[in-house]
Formats: sequence, structure tokens, C-alpha cells
Amino acid sequence: MQENKVNTSLLLLPGGRGAGYVLKKIISLIITIVVILLAALAALICRSVFWALKTWSDLSMEEIIYHLRMPMEGTNSDMIHDYIGYCVVISIVVACVLIGVFILIHRRRAIYHIARGVTAMLALLIGLLSFRYFWNTLDVSEYVENQSTYSSFIDDNYVDPTSVELGFPEEKRNLIYIFLESMENTYADQENGGAFEQNVIPELTELSKENENFSGAQDILNGGYALKGATWTIGAMFAQTSGLPLSIPIDMNSMSTQEEFFPGTTVLGDILEDEGYCQALLIGSDVAFGGRKLYFSQHGDYELYDYNHSLEQGEIPEDYYVWWGYEDEILFENAKNKLNILSNSDEPFNLTILTVDTHFEDGYKCSLCQDEYGEDQYSNVMACSSRQVAEFVKWVQEQPFYENTTIVISGDHLTMDSDYCDDVDPEYERKVYTTYINSAVAPEESTFREYSTFDAFPTTLASLGVDIPGNRLGLGVNLFSAEQTLVEKYGIDEVNKGLGQKSELMDRLIAGVETKLMQIDVDFGEDESEKAVVTVSNIHWGEGMTGIYCGIWSQKDQSDIKWYVAEEQANGDYAAEVPISDFTYGDTTYNIHVYSKMKGDMANIYMGSTTVKVGSVPGQDNSEEHSSISDISADIEIEPYDYRVGKFDVYLKNLTTDKNIMSIRCAVWSDENQDDLWWYEGELLENGDYVVHVYASDFQYRETVYNVHMYAIDDTGNSIMVAASYGEIN
Repeated sequence: MQENKVNTSLLLLPGGRGAGYVLKKIISLIITIVVILLAALAALICRSVFWALKTWSDLSMEEIIYHLRMPMEGTNSDMIHDYIGYCVVISIVVACVLIGVFILIHRRRAIYHIARGVTAMLALLIGLLSFRYFWNTLDVSEYVENQSTYSSFIDDNYVDPTSVELGFPEEKRNLIYIFLESMENTYADQENGGAFEQNVIPELTELSKENENFSGAQDILNGGYALKGATWTIGAMFAQTSGLPLSIPIDMNSMSTQEEFFPGTTVLGDILEDEGYCQALLIGSDVAFGGRKLYFSQHGDYELYDYNHSLEQGEIPEDYYVWWGYEDEILFENAKNKLNILSNSDEPFNLTILTVDTHFEDGYKCSLCQDEYGEDQYSNVMACSSRQVAEFVKWVQEQPFYENTTIVISGDHLTMDSDYCDDVDPEYERKVYTTYINSAVAPEESTFREYSTFDAFPTTLASLGVDIPGNRLGLGVNLFSAEQTLVEKYGIDEVNKGLGQKSELMDRLIAGVETKLMQIDVDFGEDESEKAVVTVSNIHWGEGMTGIYCGIWSQKDQSDIKWYVAEEQANGDYAAEVPISDFTYGDTTYNIHVYSKMKGDMANIYMGSTTVKVGSVPGQDNSEEHSSISDISADIEIEPYDYRVGKFDVYLKNLTTDKNIMSIRCAVWSDENQDDLWWYEGELLENGDYVVHVYASDFQYRETVYNVHMYAIDDTGNSIMVAASYGEIN
């Protein structure tokens, strides 16, 4: 009897008391477990709130969402360990201590129940207070409200250039505007206002310090913040020449599918065109990409000189193609030739240039690049770009037209390279490189200015000697004046929040942007056993689109995918005939995805999709095997995701074909409707294989399985699927 009494005591369920008593004990035990878990959760919430606010100073709701999307690389892996030690371990300790306390006092029923009740109340109180502190500190109420209501921030701060009487000087100055791909002040050393130990852009550093970057009496670099709507190339070019964010309801680089580019907006190109300027845009890639051709042709009637133009004019060999087209070494030589032509005109000119060698990932190493930074290719490329830009500016300064010419040099946005700025102090404020050379005016005050790339719009005009009543255009401020910028007035966080809110003004400006690029219809005709016709109509496209093709499949892994080129019809629609015999799976559902084929090396654009149910066809041999579109084969290998650099690599090996393959492209997506589709260009390795780097940042670091499809592009422009597999971000 004594032995049984000890055992039941250990179970906290003494025997011989009846089923009701046992049930009460079980319920009591469950309540105790819930209280312990509640206390552990309260400890976790409390510690997590303080850890977050300790880790990120001046934290906002927008910032915490941003940081949670950052890759788990470098210091971020230490951050996870820090979180576990600061939050998770404490929660486990709390749970273990409470378990021990409740075991010790379980025989003292009154104390036991009081302790359990007090623990539950304290847990609820701590959890609620922590949540309230988090809510109030991060202004979550305001954040939630901003996501569902319109704001007047943009509307209140926007100055329409048509409402301002601009005063140009009698002798109008020329303008050379150089957009430097991914160029930041960050790359300079700390002594000069950068964040690196060693300055990888010394020439650009001196160029900015010797001229005007609005750092006042401080002999350091200063530049503009790249705010929302201005963090990719066409967005940056638009922001710096219009003073507005490129906030559109379609993919960032899909403006090439549009017929108009903010037609109701007056920008730098429009103003200079009205003043008789001869304007030109010079880039080493295809100008149609991202809507650049559309923007600069519709706003300023720029002459467009791109990779395709150089091919047509014989400026580069017929089969020449590197990186995105041709490298900056050729770009600057072409720029000199264009300037010699433009300067011989009686009209003032505006030559806008966009470099490309410093594009992520790791840039393009040209023949001028040196190995001064060893195997750090991106630093070598940045250093090379710095030298080339400085040499080009020196050449311009030696020309007779320079005396009446202003040069503006600006980075377009911060680098998108996955790991180049990993070691930069989180407290360091990263800004794009900026300098104004040979300006017609000097700053009214010698103060260090806080500004954004929106301020480049009126500042550029002021540097040409233009009088701007009120010193404000778009969302920008003339930095040569003493007028406060939006960043100085509201702070960068407040401005970014305002830019992220809905705006009636922006709604009016983007009213013509088409979010639905076309309509898909499938017609089986009278005899459903022979063929189906896929018709693509109501097509909204811009420059650069050369045709349409369809991918059709039924299997989840797309192993049965077949491609069909749609022929243009007299009414402007496109139609593709699909033989039913191509598919042997009987009664099933087929996916139809439509892509626009783009000119040159531009990534093909996913336009939309539909599904269709196909019934079993009488007399059809479902076991019949059909040949593939092309006699082509290859192996695909996908490396595991590397959290330290935020990417996984895809290798295409043993490519065998009778086709003349010009390039390899890779499509990656996770959403069933391919809403998150990204295209990557394959890089040819010395051994004949191809590699593609898939970056988690392109997918907001969403942890899931991704479809990976590799396509070969032959010399006729046809796209042929050669391999498919899956990659994972985790």
C-alpha cells in the first residue's frame, strides 16, 4: 500500500479517489502546462521587443519589415545567434524554472493555485505591455492606416513645373549628365566620407570634393538618398529628371510594354526641348529595356544611341556582344564622338550617358581593369570605372565647349550586389555618388545638405543658370538655394512613408498604365480532336517587343511543356495553332502561359496565363510518344542555397544540340501563376558550361521551393527549353 501511495504521488493523481477526482487532476495539470507556456511566450515576446529595438535604433515598421527580408549572411547569422541567446534561451529558462516551482509546491494546494493564478496574470500583463510598447514605439496604428488610406504627402509637396515661370539665361549652357550604374559614396574610405577601409574610387572622390556635392565646409563626399520609387535604373533616371517616384502598378522594368510614359508629366527633357536644346541619350545596352526608349523619346525627343545603333552604324563589329551590349570603354569613346558633333551645332545640347560595367553581380571586367584588389572583381571594376569617368571629364574640360558646359555625375541607385557592402557599419548612411562640375551658380550657404535624388531635377536646371521662382520643382529642391529639402524638413523615414502611401496625383499620372497586358482565348473549333487555336488580343506593348510565344503543359513539373510561336494577324492579334495530337494525356487541365519576345538581349516578359480543360479525344493513342521541338539535351545541377551571399547557383552542363546556341536564359518562379517570375542570363564558363546566379533578394527572401527552367536561344531567336529542376531558398 505504501509503495502504491508513493507512485501515485509522483503522478499527482492519487488513486482510489474516483474518476471525478482523477479528471479534476488532469484538468488542473493541463491548466498548469498552459500557464507555463503562456509565461514562456510572454518572456519571448518581451525579450523579442527589446532585442529588436536594441538591435535596430530608430526602428520603424517599414524598417523592421525590410530587415526581416534581408539575407542571412555575414553579421546576420550572428544576429540569429544573438536573438536565440537573448530571447529563446530566456524563455526556455522561464519554463524550466516554473516547472520546478510547481512540482515543489504541488502538495500545498492554496499556494499552488495562487502561484498559478499570479503567474498567468503576470504573463498576460507582460505580454500586453510588451505588445503595447512595440505598437506605440513603431507607430503601428499609423502604418496600418497608411496601407489602406490615401495621403496628401505627394500632392501637397509636388510643384508642377508648368506652374513655374523658369528663367533661362540669354546664353544657354550645355549639359552632360552621367548616370553611373550602382555608384555609391560608400566605396570611398572613411576619411573621405565613405565606409570602406580602402578607397576603391579615388578619382571620383577627388572629382566630387573638388567640385560641388553640397557637403558645405566639410571636405568629404555627400550624395542623395535613393528613396522609394527610385531604387532601380529607370526609376532613378525618372526620379532625377522629374522629381517623382516611378510608382507603377506593374513590374519595375515592364514599362517597355507601355505605349506612353507618364504623358501628363513635365520633366527635364521637356523643359530643355522647349528651350531649343538638342538632346541625346547614349547607353551601351538596348535602349528599349525598362521603358528607357519610351521615356526619353516622349519627354525631350532625345536622339537615342544604344548598342543596336552602334551595330547598325558599324561602330562595333557585327557579332560583338559583351555584358549588356558593349562596355564603358567603348561608351566613353562614343560619347566623345557625339560631343564633337553636338558641340558644332548652333543650339545648346544635353548629352545623357548611362554606364553599365558596374552593374551587379560583380560587374564587368574590361581590358582597362587592373587587379589592384586581387580577386575582388567588383572592387577592380569600381576602380576602373572611377578612372574612366575621371579621364572622360578631363577630356571634356580640355574641349572648347567646356567653358559653357555643366557636368552632372550621379549614381543611379545603391548597389544591388549581394554581398559587396556586407561589412559596412549599419549606422552608415548609404547615398548615391553626386557631383556638379562647372556649375553656373554656387550654393547660397556653406552648409552640409541632406537631400535625395529627387532634388537633382531643379538643381540640374539651376546649375545651368536657370532661375527657378520658389526653388522647387516636382518633389525636389534647388540645392544651390537655402530652401529646405523634403529630407531636411521631414526626415528620410517620413518622406519614404509619404512616398509609399496612395496619392491622388500619382493615380492620375499612372491612369494610362496597363496592368493587364493582353487577353487570352482558346478556340477548339468544330473538330476538337484536331487542333486548338490560342488567340492573344488587346495587347498593350511598347518598344522592343518583336513577337509572342506560348508555353503549354499539363504536368506539374512541366516535363511535357511545348512551345508555339504565335503569328501576327491582320487585326493586330496573335494566334498560335496547337495540334491536339501534341498532348497525350486525355482528360486533363492544361496551363497556357504567354510571353512577349523582346528585341536583342532583353529578357522575355511574362504577360499572363490561362488554363483550359481538354476532354479525351476518341481514337487517340494516349501511349504514343511525340518528338520534342528540337534535338537538344543538357544536364542541370542546382547548388544548395548559400545564406551567406543570399543566392543559389544553377549550372547547365553537357549541352548537346545541332542548333547554333547564342545564349542561355533561365526562368525562376514559385507562384503557380508565375507572378514572381524572374529571368536570368546564363554566364558562359571556360569549360563550356553555363551558370546562373539566382538571388533571394529578387523574391523578397521568401523561403520556398522554386521552379527553375533553362532555355537555349538559337541564332534565329527561337527559345528552346532544355532542362528543368527545382531550387530552394531556406
